[in-house]
Amino acid sequence: MVYQKLYGFSMKICLRFAKKQVEAAEIVNDGFFKAFTNIDKYDENWSFKTWLSRIMHNASIDYYRANLKWSQMETLDQSDFFRHEASVERKLGYEDLLETIRQLPPAYQMVFNLYAIDGYTHEEIANMTGITAGTSRSNLYKARQKLQQMLARPQSIIALLLWTLWRKSIRVSTYRSSLYSNTKRP
Repeated sequence: MVYQKLYGFSMKICLRFAKKQVEAAEIVNDGFFKAFTNIDKYDENWSFKTWLSRIMHNASIDYYRANLKWSQMETLDQSDFFRHEASVERKLGYEDLLETIRQLPPAYQMVFNLYAIDGYTHEEIANMTGITAGTSRSNLYKARQKLQQMLARPQSIIALLLWTLWRKSIRVSTYRSSLYSNTKRP
């Protein structure tokens, strides 16, 4: 009953880390297995969902460690680190955003999810994943750059479309206002 009730909640967490829904389902099942086998370690001072969420995050990280190579990780050589916020103006649906994040390299995807979505610090990410805090910062920076690049391509097409529609609406409103200005008012 707990599995059925919290499957969707757990799947949302694991989908952010997996490339495919099948992988996410595998991570969810591993997470529930860990939760059920360690139920005696549950602290009643915490909500069950919070405890299960932490297990699902750890299961996702374990899956990542077991199945993916760390060769895509790059270290941060300099202490200077420039943060650039992604300047994406179009609104994406949850599924669109999730699909875009899934296209990131696995190392970038992991750090981006843990930092930007789940709110972990770089030090916490370093402890959880076995990388340095500098590598975490570097991967977050590169993930944001890649996301910005991925979102910029379709955005330029949308911007062109919106600009064209805006120009047409200006023409229509100018035409309408000229019609009204030519009529005599009582």
